[in-house]
Parts: sequence; C-alpha cells; structure tokens
Amino acid sequence: MKIQNKPQARQVLTPESLEMLLRIAETGSFASAARAAGMVPSALTYRVRQIEEALDVLLFDRSSRQARLTAAGSELIREGQRLLNEIDTVANRVKRVATGWEPQFTVAIDSIIHHSTVMDLCASFLALNPPTRLRIRTETLSGTLEALTSGLADLSLGVVAEAGATTGLQIKPLGIQRFVFAVAPHHPLALAEEPLSDETIRQYRVVAAADSVQRGTGISVGLISGQDVFTVSTMQSKLDAQLRGLGCGFLPAGLAQPYIETGRLVRKHVERNERQIHASYAWRKVSTASRGRALQWWLEQLENTHTRQALMCTLPV
Repeated sequence: MKIQNKPQARQVLTPESLEMLLRIAETGSFASAARAAGMVPSALTYRVRQIEEALDVLLFDRSSRQARLTAAGSELIREGQRLLNEIDTVANRVKRVATGWEPQFTVAIDSIIHHSTVMDLCASFLALNPPTRLRIRTETLSGTLEALTSGLADLSLGVVAEAGATTGLQIKPLGIQRFVFAVAPHHPLALAEEPLSDETIRQYRVVAAADSVQRGTGISVGLISGQDVFTVSTMQSKLDAQLRGLGCGFLPAGLAQPYIETGRLVRKHVERNERQIHASYAWRKVSTASRGRALQWWLEQLENTHTRQALMCTLPV
C-alpha cells in the first residue's frame, strides 16, 4: 500500500492558492469562489484541505452555511495579501529595470486635494502614451500615508499624518490647506450670531470625513466632545452632506468657496481659530537613477509652484 506524503507548506502556499483563499474570504462561499475561478467546488475544497493539512490548522469554520475564517485563517489572509503585494512589487521592479517605465503606477490622493487638478495631471501623463497603467486611489487623513507605507501606492499627495519618523520615505511640503466653517442656508446655524462658540456648535450634528487608515484607530479633527457626528468616507461626501443641511463643519476653503459665492453654503466665523493643515507629498526613497519614469514625471510636475497651489486649491480654478 502506497503511503501518501503530507503536502509541504511551500508546495501548497502558491500565489494562485493565496488568491483563491482571498476570493473565498471575500465571497464567504466556497461555491461562489469556485465559480469565479472557473473551478468545480470539489476541486476548490480539495485544494483548501491540502493547505490546511500542510499547515495543520483549520482555515475556515464550516459549521455554518458561510465560509467563515478562523483566527488562523484571518492571519493567513493578512500575510497572504502582504506576500502577493510584495510579489507584484518585485515583478514591477524587474520590469522597470528593463524598460524604465513602471508597469503600474498608483497615486494615493487625500480627499483635501483638488480633484480636477489631479485629473488634469492624469490627462497630461496619459497623453505621453506610456506603457504604464495609472491608478488613482482616494484616501483620507492617515490613510494617505498608510497607502504608501503598505505598498499600495507609489506616490501620496496630501499627507497630513505625522510622517517625519517614517523611514524609507522622501517627503516634501505641498502647501497649506485652509478650512472654513460652513453650513447650508436652511441650517439653524446659518442665522446664528457670530462668532459661533463651541458650546453653540456642539448642539448641532457635525459631518466628519472618516480616516481611511486600515490599521489602528486613525485620527479625527475638528470634532467637539459630546457632539453628534455623521461620518462619511470622503471630503466630497462631506460637502454633499453639508449642502443638504445634514450637519455642519469645516470644509477646505477652495472646495467650499464656489458654493459660498452662489449662496448654497453660508460661511460662519467661529471663536476657535479656523483650521489650517500643512500637507505634504511623499514617495519611497530611492536614488534618482533608480526612479521609474512615471515617478520621475510626477515629481517633476510637483516641483512647479502653481501645480502645488492648484492641488491645494489655493489658486482660482
């Protein structure tokens, strides 16, 4: 009788297998993951059991109808995603050495950055017809820096989290973003006596843009203790909510100004100092000779004072 050897972890933990496990975790179903992969469910189940046997752990709790990750499974998913990102990074580095162009270039944009200016830059970059796929991802607060440090972005615009102690990054100032306190004309604070005190503002719901950081608690700004909070994901969503009178709060001056001029928002002076944020742009530190051509192009645009001002919406746009 032939004894079958136990599979080894290195044999079963392939990039393909890790992507399969990620797909199961995302769909919550072995059958759905099998359909997405073009496999029969029995084949997918067999491969999962092989991985579990090699690691001597259970990755999924099969006691319910959904495929729920165990603690060990969650850890494998986290580390698997990191490994897949590293594999992509190595592949991109090799291609960059061969051609000078990154196969993909991702820019993380904080939601305080002026969206139209970013799109103008994208149009100019794509007009070069580079062999580089361009990707833009929107982040908020410390999530903008995390996208860079985690390898999900190659360049981050609008970094407001403390980045000075982060090793391996090159950081330059982008500009100062001023914020103004604004409400819809039908909001109760629109007719309130100025300057507004914190005690007055506390009585009304504030709209806050959530920190997009994936690990840790993130940071929050402009909130008053005890105040009701309506949380949205981006600065644009925050603007939309305040235009509808769903709450009050500070908005980037350049973003709010067109709506203040047309009467769709009312700017209110407050007792506290109006907020200013010093923003930066950052990228992973490499020698100038080792920079990919896409990164070099973006950094050259950011050397222009007018470009930086337009990104921070401190010039008429």
